[in-house]
Amino acid sequence: MKRLISLIALAAGMAMAADKGGVDLTGPYDPVPNWFKSPAGADRLLWPVAVFAETPDRVFLASLGTTPAEPSGGVQPNGFETSTPGARVDHQLYVVDRNGKVVEDWSRWSDLFGALHRITINPYDPEKHIWVIDRTSQQLLEFTHDGKTLVRSIGEKGVAGNDDKHFGRPTDIAWLPDGTFFVGDGYDNSRVVKFDKNGKFVTAWGTKGTGPGQFNRPHSVAVDARRRVYVADRLNKRIQIFDENGKFIEQWTGFVSPVRVIVTQDQSVWVLDLGASRLAKYDPNGKLLTYWGTAGKFPGSFVDAHDFAVDPEGNVYVSNGHGHRFDKYVPKPDADKSRLVGQPFVGSLR
Repeated sequence: MKRLISLIALAAGMAMAADKGGVDLTGPYDPVPNWFKSPAGADRLLWPVAVFAETPDRVFLASLGTTPAEPSGGVQPNGFETSTPGARVDHQLYVVDRNGKVVEDWSRWSDLFGALHRITINPYDPEKHIWVIDRTSQQLLEFTHDGKTLVRSIGEKGVAGNDDKHFGRPTDIAWLPDGTFFVGDGYDNSRVVKFDKNGKFVTAWGTKGTGPGQFNRPHSVAVDARRRVYVADRLNKRIQIFDENGKFIEQWTGFVSPVRVIVTQDQSVWVLDLGASRLAKYDPNGKLLTYWGTAGKFPGSFVDAHDFAVDPEGNVYVSNGHGHRFDKYVPKPDADKSRLVGQPFVGSLR
């Protein structure tokens, strides 16, 4: 009996020892090593900025350009308009498959692009047009689904402004089911602009400052089932929430540098915090539920993570600015589903 008790105690001790130490670096996901395959001639990416996963085999990636090799002295950001010896702007937007291999090259539009900031599709558009938010060109660009035709542009190319026809380095876009859309505007302006389904200006709200309804770099926008508008107020280190007409509702604080906000189908709110190097989940009332991610230079770490997306299979993609890479994460087989990023919210068309 004593021997049996001893063996049980030993087994329990070994189990406890196995549970000691370690950190939860990538949460419920496994990073895919060396996932992204650079386009031909593009050895190094300058600031991977945006990622959008339409499907696992059609993942849009955008960077500020490429260099042929590691530049001496490293990349020198001039604001976000990166100035680096040997820099090119001929590989800003491309599409890759699930293995990270380039399957579409949008370099035909290189002369049109300035510095891209977001790529997305209006989820209520049956033609699935591709929208590109171009920070430097001061425009919203709408392309056909195949990327061969520019359907329209909103904003005057290269001309900044704070009126109903211009932007000040816009950042993001989000839609309501009726086609109404909101634009984060932006790096120079400090406002959110509302348009109707036809792209006609409706209203705008926000000025530069720290008070409710004021902004310091409104970097990302999202909407929920109650038609509320979430704004990642990046340099004010908070998320602000408004009704669809710009009336302030509340704010969530405690962030370092929130750069991306997404509302998922279950109305959870996911925030990518560049300064905290983490991806965090909140309930609709702003309660922190879980998070994962850490800073570093190893596979799966965040290095100035600027954008994230989730595909229909649940894989997550992250753009790492100073990491000069795009990363893919796949759910672990035994992952706690409550910690997985859900599908982006798409409301009813009724």
